[in-house]
Amino acid sequence: MWKRDDAVAGQPQQGGQAAAPQQTQARGQESTKVNIGKSVIIKGELSGSEDLTIEGQVDGKIELRQNVLTIGPNGRIKAEIFAKAVVVQGEVSGNITATEKVDIRDAGSVDGDLAAPRIAIADGAHFRGSIDMKREGGGKAAQPGASAHAGQPATAPAKAADAKPGDAKPAAPAAPAPAAGQNPTGQR
Repeated sequence: MWKRDDAVAGQPQQGGQAAAPQQTQARGQESTKVNIGKSVIIKGELSGSEDLTIEGQVDGKIELRQNVLTIGPNGRIKAEIFAKAVVVQGEVSGNITATEKVDIRDAGSVDGDLAAPRIAIADGAHFRGSIDMKREGGGKAAQPGASAHAGQPATAPAKAADAKPGDAKPAAPAAPAPAAGQNPTGQR
């Protein structure tokens, strides 16, 4: 029979758990996701090597450079954020730097600068700040018509891609421009 005294000390029995790791198996690879409950307040630096969901408050700095950070609908963050990917459903006040993507959902709010190669801001989301869409790998700027994603082939302009063989028409010769004071149609 289970008794309250046998429960693990320091963990709340109802509602939000302080930090409850959840182990999942994905094709032979084990990953851990950690949740910070909505009643938890953290002041200072937060770092780790696991995917993290924050429903509480964090004031300071968050570093998860190789992992995904999710700010839940109840999350209230006042911090500089560095992560692989960031999903914002709550409120963030501070700059966000991601190596892959920043995704601000429809109920999300960000007051700060974003730096990531891919940024998505949903209809209805709040954003105030600047955006720097750094290229992956820090390479040089892409040629016109080239794909922004590294490792993908460049795409041709839409008109050339839609044209079919045999649809090509020779260009009409350009008419000379009328001289000043002349009627452009050549009629009097």
